[in-house]
Amino acid sequence: MQNRTDDPRDVVVVTGAGGMGTAVARRLGSGRTLILADSSRERLDQVVAELSAEGYAAQGVPTDVSDRASVEELARTAAEQGRITAVVHTAGVAAATASVRRILDVDLLGTVYVIEAFEKVAVRGTSLVCVASLAGHMASISAEEEAALATAPAEELLGLDAVTALGDDATAAYILAKRANHVRVQAAALAWNGLGARVNTLSPGVIATAMAKAEADSDADGHMLKMLDACGAGRPGTPGEIADAVAFLTGPEARYITGTDLLVDGGQAAWIRRHMRRPG
Repeated sequence: MQNRTDDPRDVVVVTGAGGMGTAVARRLGSGRTLILADSSRERLDQVVAELSAEGYAAQGVPTDVSDRASVEELARTAAEQGRITAVVHTAGVAAATASVRRILDVDLLGTVYVIEAFEKVAVRGTSLVCVASLAGHMASISAEEEAALATAPAEELLGLDAVTALGDDATAAYILAKRANHVRVQAAALAWNGLGARVNTLSPGVIATAMAKAEADSDADGHMLKMLDACGAGRPGTPGEIADAVAFLTGPEARYITGTDLLVDGGQAAWIRRHMRRPG
């Protein structure tokens, strides 16, 4: 029997058909129209078929989040399906597998495009969660640079001093992009509040996904796994735990939470800030 609190005309949008995105889709999609977006048509078709077989009203919309027009089309498509209740932006790339330009296009600009496109179709009660990263909390940039990342028009972002100074350092680009996610959401919260809608970021630490495995495989010293032991977590998080946190942020219990970030990292950030021994 359908849960009476759900309405098939309510729409949930999830970008990214990876481990986190699929877990979020399963967590939020019951009794609602579920739209899943990904740049890989093969992956998208596979996940939509799995979800449909499990009883979800799922449909796939091929979307390249680094392309503003593609994201705007996704937003229009979602709005045509009904009332958008939740948008969860999980699509992204990692430093271990992407170039600096690809990281900036997807992780930085892609998030800006999602915030702006869905602001146009948000209604009272819409909640957007952009998945950022613990890495964003490790950024070391000035208040002026943060202000520019928060408010500069999308077409000017790649020309900012903090961005052009990255060179070919993919890790630095990833950290900067994820910090930009945080501050873009902070800046966007006022406009979303005016719509009766909310926007937040969620920052995972090490989560057991294919992307995290690629990062771990590129970590010859095993720093990532050593950090999990050192901070006391002793394990990576699971996509299901991220989905639980997203369910909270998009649900009625969080109706007074907007313009902020939720760390879901097993205490990694706290350990880095307060306990990690610094060289020298």
